[in-house]
Amino acid sequence: MDATAIRRATGIAGLVAAVLTLIELPLYFVYDGAPPDSNVLIRSMFGLAGLTLLVAFISGLGYLLKQTEYAWVGSVATTAGLMWLTVAFVSMGLEVGAVIQAPEPIDPTITVSGTYILYGTISRLLETLFFVTFGFAVLRTALLPRWAGWSALVLALINIAFVPSLFFGNRPADFYAANGWGTTASVGGLTMLWILAVGCALRTTPQQAPATG
Repeated sequence: MDATAIRRATGIAGLVAAVLTLIELPLYFVYDGAPPDSNVLIRSMFGLAGLTLLVAFISGLGYLLKQTEYAWVGSVATTAGLMWLTVAFVSMGLEVGAVIQAPEPIDPTITVSGTYILYGTISRLLETLFFVTFGFAVLRTALLPRWAGWSALVLALINIAFVPSLFFGNRPADFYAANGWGTTASVGGLTMLWILAVGCALRTTPQQAPATG
């Protein structure tokens, strides 16, 4: 495959992954208490499908960056991105496993304590590293329009701001808790909207000439 085909395939993977994940997110807020198992399993299927496509998206971005003089930066971005996805896969697996095992409906966002900082602080650190390195590389190589680089750096700042959330309890209804809706769902939603926009850009804009200076 040539670089143009890889850009398009990467863009499509990002678009579909973002849509699937954005469908998943509202399903976390349908029930006030413990959701029925069917809710958890359905939203997890959307999430797992989205994560699988994000592997292709992150790998495609890494491949494109490695064709530039900033190959090392691209490698760091790819590694951070794939580590973030691995953490998300593990977290979702723990939640679904607990729901399948429990004799009565449970709220896995509270009951499965091992996911608190996996979805929260750990994911926020890995996404920060991904967005910093990706944003820097885009601004230096013009792989994508400059808004993609600057918005990645803004998202890095948002992610790093939520790293200390592990000190603020475990109530999902709290915005800034370890597993709060701000720490997990809100930051995750912003990330998916960014991926949706970047996926569109990869599909519709050719790679530009490298930036100078």
